[in-house]
Amino acid sequence: MSVTMQSHSLDPAAGREQIQQQIEVERALAEVRAGRPVALRGADPVLALSVEALDGDAAAALTALAGTGARLVLPAPRLRRLGLVDRQEAGAVALPVIDPARVEVLALRLDGRIDAPVAPVSSGDEAALALMALAQVLPAVLVVPGEAMPPGTLAVGAEAVAAYPGRQAAALRPVSRAPVPLASAPDSEFVVFRGGEGLRDQVAVVVGRPDLSEPVAVRLHSACLTGDLFGSLKCDCGDQLRGTAGWMAQHGGGIVLYLDQEGRGNGLANKIRAYDLQARGLDTYEADEALGFGLDQRRFDFAAAMLKALGVTRVRLLSNNPEKAASLEAAGLTVVETQRAFGRITPENIRYLTAKRDRAGHALDLDAFACLDV
Repeated sequence: MSVTMQSHSLDPAAGREQIQQQIEVERALAEVRAGRPVALRGADPVLALSVEALDGDAAAALTALAGTGARLVLPAPRLRRLGLVDRQEAGAVALPVIDPARVEVLALRLDGRIDAPVAPVSSGDEAALALMALAQVLPAVLVVPGEAMPPGTLAVGAEAVAAYPGRQAAALRPVSRAPVPLASAPDSEFVVFRGGEGLRDQVAVVVGRPDLSEPVAVRLHSACLTGDLFGSLKCDCGDQLRGTAGWMAQHGGGIVLYLDQEGRGNGLANKIRAYDLQARGLDTYEADEALGFGLDQRRFDFAAAMLKALGVTRVRLLSNNPEKAASLEAAGLTVVETQRAFGRITPENIRYLTAKRDRAGHALDLDAFACLDV
């Protein structure tokens, strides 16, 4: 199996404007994660600050800019958790006074309830929320409308933010590869791809010598630090990862795509926030919704691009998640078969697995643990 290695060069066909937009978004993501505000240009310009960065000094600075015109923009799942049970769209809550304690209640606290009218969002508000999602911070954002901004503030176009994920998937490229023998699959090779999502790298683990003229066994595995590395009992991820690689080694080879999509695409910090909420009684999806996330933020178009770069056109997918098969098919691959990926079922993960089966349609047989009090 081979894949063409490429040096990173700016593609003239993409156009200077598109390249500049990608650079702007990447710089904006760094600013958001560093806790600094970002200006979003467009029909409804705004200055946006992650709620994670709000403290007394930031509140005072934003108040000086906005007067009484600031607002807190929240996604629909968080608004439903706050009491608007039928809400299907993001909304904005006016902040005549920017009070960090009130913002924390509205954006994060489990006992929060909506305490003011919720207005429709502008295109600038939507772009600000999308930027927070790309940066993998909490999906809630303080917004000051208009073009006023502190000196030195980075500006990015709202359209560039919307276009960024698709352009990243299209720009995916392999950057390095080497043999890496694994305990359960000694004949394995790691191929590292750059791009796909954000500024992160993705890994294809080629197990054995799969026959590309036949359907190739494939697993799309989203990274799980707690389960894959530390053996957390809260999930079955590590078991699925190692079990799948071992199965491939014994059945003609295959490819494990190890995708940097911690916490169903929410990011590691938000995943640990969700774990805290699960410890207080919520299931995995309820916890994500309480933080403002939908059922699943992951995209798999770039995973399909990785497989195509490796010469794969037909797939035998090892997964319990029907969305993965649908995503590969939508991206132009043929999924000839789906077979289950097994992990341990334990008292610690039974509620998590039950939620995946009942809320997201995962193919899981949990009858053996039906008698557990979960």
